[in-house]
Amino acid sequence: MRILVVEDEPTLAAQLAEGIKSAGYVVDVAHNGIDGHFMGETEPYDAIVLDIGLPQMDGITVLKKWRASGQTLPVLILTARDTWREKVAGIDAGADDYLTKPFHMEELLARLRALIRRAGGHASTELVCGALTLDTRSSRASVDGAALTLTSHEYRVLAYLMHHQGEIVSRGELTEHIYAQDFDRDSNTVEVFIARLRKKLPPGLIETVRGLGYRLNRTQ
Repeated sequence: MRILVVEDEPTLAAQLAEGIKSAGYVVDVAHNGIDGHFMGETEPYDAIVLDIGLPQMDGITVLKKWRASGQTLPVLILTARDTWREKVAGIDAGADDYLTKPFHMEELLARLRALIRRAGGHASTELVCGALTLDTRSSRASVDGAALTLTSHEYRVLAYLMHHQGEIVSRGELTEHIYAQDFDRDSNTVEVFIARLRKKLPPGLIETVRGLGYRLNRTQ
């Protein structure tokens, strides 16, 4: 799963990126509103953390532009001022949730997990597909209760498929959601990760849809 952080304060931006990465996500960072708006318009993110007080273009304007263009992805806004007016303005502009600075990283991660789950139609922190369970809180997966040993990229591929159970996911889509913007992407490696996962999962769980991509088979 891929997250965009739009935050102009360098130390906080770095802390956010590190904390979100440590939870198993891929993170891109923008340091002003113009760059953040462009990245949110042109790159496929699963959620965005957006500061309100940004240089060049404020966060409320960025958010309104995204929503006006049809962007429906979850957005968590950050505000440095604990005022009800700013919270209302953010929600009215299209934000899905908000946090007031300072905040605990654990709370931000919990809110991100909830936003991503709801966007995929999932209510529980545990995603289940047959014998496979993925705990979004601990970033761990298990089959019939037995923990799986996964690399970071294997986990990202599996997590994306679990959030999109029953849907056909193309190789290109997976590539876009498991690598950061500045990473030298190679879509062929997705096939390698899928092959590795199949060796660790029940037979037939990951289905290949010829010419289209992969699908997590709920019937297995």
